[in-house]
Amino acid sequence: MSYQIELKRIYAPVSQDDGARVLVDRLWPRGKTHDTLHLTAWHPEAAPSIGLHRQYDQGRLSHTSLLTRYRLDLRDSGEALLPLMVYARKGTLTLLTSERRLEHSYLIELRAILLEALEAEDIADREPSSPPCYAHEMRNWL
Repeated sequence: MSYQIELKRIYAPVSQDDGARVLVDRLWPRGKTHDTLHLTAWHPEAAPSIGLHRQYDQGRLSHTSLLTRYRLDLRDSGEALLPLMVYARKGTLTLLTSERRLEHSYLIELRAILLEALEAEDIADREPSSPPCYAHEMRNWL
């Protein structure tokens, strides 16, 4: 299945094509209210931790290391991706950030992780998962 996951700055104009607009930053953007942002949701737990961001800002982590550790953190957190996956399954999902340069944003990695997780879930859904699901195979054995 194909999923539409867009990336935008929170300060970019709202579009009708945005679908579910989800802010994925640990900190709320300065000077903005929930109403002016037209958000569907705010999921700070899907953003890099403040400590990880701080290490990157201080130059103690390269961009590649930041993304690697971010990927590991998301894998270990378990449920941080689930709400975003639900939005992606319903239609267009627009991930929002206050980062100035989207091309160097963690949102690119988050989109890749979400697409991988959605694909893995789709594959798992096609597999038989209970004894009744294996009934078609049992007929061949009898």
